[in-house]
Amino acid sequence: MSTVLFDTPGPKSRIRYRLYAALGIIVVLALIAFVVYRFADSGQFAGRKWEWLQYAQVQRDLGSAVVATLEAFALGAVFALVFGAIFAAGRLSEHAWLRWICTVIVEFFRAIPLLIMMFFFYYGLPTFGVQTSPLFAVVLGLTLYNGSVLAEVFRAGVLSLPKGQSEAAYALGMRKTQVMFSILLPQAIRAMLPSIISQLVVLLKDTALGFLVTYPELLYYARYIGTQGAFGRPLVPSTLVAAAIYIVMCLLLTALATYLEKHNRRNKKHIETTDNRAEQIVLGAAGGGAGAPGI
Repeated sequence: MSTVLFDTPGPKSRIRYRLYAALGIIVVLALIAFVVYRFADSGQFAGRKWEWLQYAQVQRDLGSAVVATLEAFALGAVFALVFGAIFAAGRLSEHAWLRWICTVIVEFFRAIPLLIMMFFFYYGLPTFGVQTSPLFAVVLGLTLYNGSVLAEVFRAGVLSLPKGQSEAAYALGMRKTQVMFSILLPQAIRAMLPSIISQLVVLLKDTALGFLVTYPELLYYARYIGTQGAFGRPLVPSTLVAAAIYIVMCLLLTALATYLEKHNRRNKKHIETTDNRAEQIVLGAAGGGAGAPGI
């Protein structure tokens, strides 16, 4: 089926795409095989490089690092969702001054690299007499950056809803704030659930930047183990273990998103978004634009 953004390929194009896909798979497999060969050739799979996993204390410390990662993720996710909902409502306000302020804040924190924010909160704020902790710097950075992205996701989700939703709420005598937070945002969150979960997966992976501000999360501990001479300095094995744990956590979060999406589709209260607005959702999180009437 052809759409505005996609033309259905013909028979020759389909054959060409299959050949490209097969060639791409071969190249990726060859690259993986080369990396595995180099690891084996340099002794990264030797038993001494992996014996650190057998120690009970190491296992407990590794579990504590995973808990620290999940703690930063949980706090960052909750605060980012709240931040996104509030500033999405502000960007949809009918008051120009409020819309302008929220737009500046969202665009500002979206433009700053997350690592720079973490550095500033941990190393910069103490120069102004504000003492911080690694957890505070990581969570605040995650909140501001990912919350700004989620604000755009929520805004696009609200704009995708049929106008009859807000019109019906106004007809019942609801105030603008009630319409936004009781009617529009809950439906927007459900409509944009895949995009929200995708951003939360990004947030989970971004917790790895915390090791640069000495936050004792998973990557920080993997780096610590990798520098221990008693275990043969297993930097590559410890990194592979950390990567595997990150992959498992991301897959579990993605599975949760899939389950929630299927449950949402079965729900009779599911509201279908308009086609034009739905296409804007996919493209709109990267752009700004003036808000629509809201609160």
